Amino acid sequence: MGICGTAMGSVAAAFADAGYEVIGSDANVYDPMKSFLEKKGIAILDGYREENVESEDALFVIGNAQSRGNAEVEAVLREKRPYVSLPELLRTTVLRGSSNILVSGTHGKTTTSSLLAWIFESAGRNPSYMIGGIPGNLGQGARFVDSGHAILEADEYDSAFFDKRSKFIQYLPEVAILNNLEFDHADIFDDLKAVEKTFGHMVRLVPDNGLILANGDQETCRRVVGAESHAPVCFVGVGPENDRQITDINYQSQGTSFQLAGVHYTIPLLGEFNVRNAAMAVSAALHAGIDQKAIQTALDTFEGIRRRQEERGTTSRGITVVDDFAHHPTAIGQAIEGLRVRYEGRRLWAIFEPRSNTMRRKVFQDQLPAALSKADGVCLSAIEDTKNLTDEEQLDVQAVLSELADARVPAYLEPSADAIVERLGREVDDGDVLIVLSNGGFGGIHEKLLSYFD
Repeated sequence: MGICGTAMGSVAAAFADAGYEVIGSDANVYDPMKSFLEKKGIAILDGYREENVESEDALFVIGNAQSRGNAEVEAVLREKRPYVSLPELLRTTVLRGSSNILVSGTHGKTTTSSLLAWIFESAGRNPSYMIGGIPGNLGQGARFVDSGHAILEADEYDSAFFDKRSKFIQYLPEVAILNNLEFDHADIFDDLKAVEKTFGHMVRLVPDNGLILANGDQETCRRVVGAESHAPVCFVGVGPENDRQITDINYQSQGTSFQLAGVHYTIPLLGEFNVRNAAMAVSAALHAGIDQKAIQTALDTFEGIRRRQEERGTTSRGITVVDDFAHHPTAIGQAIEGLRVRYEGRRLWAIFEPRSNTMRRKVFQDQLPAALSKADGVCLSAIEDTKNLTDEEQLDVQAVLSELADARVPAYLEPSADAIVERLGREVDDGDVLIVLSNGGFGGIHEKLLSYFD
């Protein structure tokens, strides 16, 4: 249930590859996950209906977006069908007996876990993996094999309506990466202290023969690890106080070079945030005994991830459309900064959909304008699904526009993807770059933009 979610869809495909019959349902079916699952031969039921819960020999995996009142959930409970959360499924069928590396943090989980999985794969380690995206090198977001190694994108969001613990609590870590730690998911966490608490619970689970790799430049990470760790800790970062220091960062249009603990590496990725992601992946690979030459070979051939600074096309007018999953102010700002290096000298438009439970709220009212102002122009879509938010709770989009105007950044609010395309048709010049920032399908806006400007 909820099969088109990034993690759920990837795991569903991996179980289909392993020989299981997999059927899924979802109320919001969109690409790329829809096409990916269909290619795997997985039937997708559009919408949640009681009649979908008929098989008596099925195990029902209930996604964390489903709640009481959902027709299928009610049927499963009423008929006493066997059910689990996605993390529980992985714990009981995949992770026991495996050496598990967890990649956690507010930002960078997908990129770091994709890099690490590709390093292991390129080095011949044949890892199991579960990633909340589709890495170019691997072709899908999850695979489960009997290699003894597993790499997981470890999400702090809750597991299911019947298990409100963070997903990563189920994942049996041997090595845990803590990329960074900021406030997010305002729908389930009250404040930063609550977020730190759940990360502290994960840190407690790393055994004394394991390892914690933490961002040593961020006080929140140092605080959580210092209070909760019973395992060895290696701090990674640009500051001289780190155990493994990042130095000599050099940006080019097609990639970045840096040194980690005095060893030179290059990556085909842009931005300091991706240097940090790569440094964590390299550190975990070194801990696993993969040599530096094999690591660099993997970095050289890394093909990126769908929806992470992904260029979707360039029109006959030289207008480029880029897709990025960023939906937190920190990630939005970093994405724009990185793309400014790639597209040096070109005007950048940020097209943002405030879709997540956190971004529809006022939690980042002050931070969002600062992040978006890194672009040369901005288009915002109107907030949908406000029925559970009071006016006081809801993001004040007009205030965002006002702050952008004060920063002399042209900014517009439009009610839909089609209206945004029409607006940009009056504002965009040949050669501009359009950066679509959303964690959803955004009404198919990418193809609409490419078609309109071609």
